[in-house]
Amino acid sequence: MNDKPTEEQIQEENRKARRLQMMIGLVMNVISQGELPVEEASELVASAKRAALTLFPDKELAFDLIYRPRLQRLMVEKYRML
Repeated sequence: MNDKPTEEQIQEENRKARRLQMMIGLVMNVISQGELPVEEASELVASAKRAALTLFPDKELAFDLIYRPRLQRLMVEKYRML
């Protein structure tokens, strides 16, 4: 049995990864440049995580290791959260 991904599968994975990176960048820009209340910013972060897990089911640990620290740092800086 050949478990090697096809070129099409690799391209689809790359598209989803770029989409996720763009989405996280957008969320970070909206939070950092906007005047959102902290509750709305927190919901935006939660929505981004849900969207990421829709794109990459079973990759919550990867999200938590890669994107969560960036988002938390931004929330701390923007809202003086501790």
